[in-house]
Amino acid sequence: MTAYLFDPPRVFSIPITGETAEYPVSRIFCVGRNYAAHAAEMGGEVDREAPWYFTKSPQHAVGSGAEMPYPPGTENYHHEIELAFAIGLPVFRADAATARKAICAYGVALDMTRRDRQQDGKDNRRPWDLGKDVEGSAVFAPLTRATELGALGDRRIHLEVNGETRQDATLSELVWSCEEVVAHLSRFYHLHPGDVVMTGTPAGVGPVVAGDVITGGIDGLEPISLSLGDPE
Repeated sequence: MTAYLFDPPRVFSIPITGETAEYPVSRIFCVGRNYAAHAAEMGGEVDREAPWYFTKSPQHAVGSGAEMPYPPGTENYHHEIELAFAIGLPVFRADAATARKAICAYGVALDMTRRDRQQDGKDNRRPWDLGKDVEGSAVFAPLTRATELGALGDRRIHLEVNGETRQDATLSELVWSCEEVVAHLSRFYHLHPGDVVMTGTPAGVGPVVAGDVITGGIDGLEPISLSLGDPE
């Protein structure tokens, strides 16, 4: 048995509705600007030639219902609600049919963002890590098996802060479908069980402060919540 100098990082896992075993997360991929209205409110445009990505660390993920302190190094922390999906089969260079089979479950997620630090990266042509890969910034509600959910269609996706609606759209507004994302992403990575993809957020993102309670959902999926405490 290998001896370590300190305990290895915890394995973050997401519950699956109606099941006892949870889904262990190894990688988190995030699709950028996958709703045209959100791209516009951020002063950009959708790249319709291909989706593009950034990542978050599994060690920065938390489950729905968590209470997290307002993060350091920002004065403009934003909410972003998203559809997430989990990979259930190894897949590489997938076609559309294979990509569809590779998605085993869907869930609601929050991509919390230090918007001022993200803007620093944009302004200086530097990576977004300080803005996006933030402790407690990847929040996941329990997953629902794809076979139980059925077609995504035009399901409503919405987010509230202290009960006030901030984001309200439908999944039909996604520029790149989940299957298209899997087919494209699998050209660059050997995707495997443990990989989770956050598919982008609709318009209406905005700041939150300590004391705020964020709630949201997607029709047919388990709802999500996050409470922000005082800075540490």
